[in-house]
Amino acid sequence: MEELILELKNEIIESLNLEDIKPENIDPDAPLFGDGLALDSIDALELIVLMEKKYGIKLGDPSVGREIFRSVRIMAEYIAANRTK
Repeated sequence: MEELILELKNEIIESLNLEDIKPENIDPDAPLFGDGLALDSIDALELIVLMEKKYGIKLGDPSVGREIFRSVRIMAEYIAANRTK
């Protein structure tokens, strides 16, 4: 799981162009929206695209997305359980 968390941190940094952030600066349990990384709705769309392209996961229900994107660890757990790639 730790490998997937590190991979996700790197993917998030690259996908969202977070140039000033390093993977070790992202707490895997910190919120992605609001506090923590303070991402916004545009970033959420980018994360959805990342999950579809990289891991083959399609999110059809917005309420599921809100739950999955609470933290990097929760994203990693969801990907591990549902990935198709």
